[in-house]
Amino acid sequence: METRALWLMLLVLLAGPSGLASEYVGLSPSQCMVPAKERVDCGYPRVTEEQCNNRGCCFDSSIPNVPWCFKPLQETECTF
Repeated sequence: METRALWLMLLVLLAGPSGLASEYVGLSPSQCMVPAKERVDCGYPRVTEEQCNNRGCCFDSSIPNVPWCFKPLQETECTF
């Protein structure tokens, strides 16, 4: 029974607070669509998603060996 509870807790932690979809605080989803090769680290070792978002950064832990907490793309404003 104890092992089953640990697995359930692990699944909940991996899914995160909002399920599989990440929610970026103060950022549009398009700003966080940074290709893995172009990510600029914005965090520190073991930074949590909440800590990362509080820094104004994007968090995506789905790709190994690249920064999970990274700077968002800058939105450009079109003026004519």
